[in-house]
Amino acid sequence: QWQLVDSGGGLVQPGGSLRFSCAASGIIFSVAAMGWYRKAPGKQRELVGEITGGGITNYADSVKGRLTISRDNAKKTVHLQMNSLEPEDTAVYYCAVLYAGYWGQGTQVTVSS
Repeated sequence: QWQLVDSGGGLVQPGGSLRFSCAASGIIFSVAAMGWYRKAPGKQRELVGEITGGGITNYADSVKGRLTISRDNAKKTVHLQMNSLEPEDTAVYYCAVLYAGYWGQGTQVTVSS
């Protein structure tokens, strides 16, 4: 079965940075499109970025210019580097295999002074 473990959240001050990771197992990882979602209190789930098996990325307008998604197919890992964090970025962040219904457990991000 496909399994995802995501990590990297925490409490950071405005303007800070975080690097998230997603470790996959039981997946034909090299052909899987991966994505990062977030769910903030009182808001709908949002896809913040995605990356194809070939490494093509796409980012939501709300975060474009502040984050980078990368992948290492040999290690079956995906990373999300997010900079210039704002209080509005506070949410639970989830790694997912797009279109397949496989999700990580989520990692909490709180941006506050």
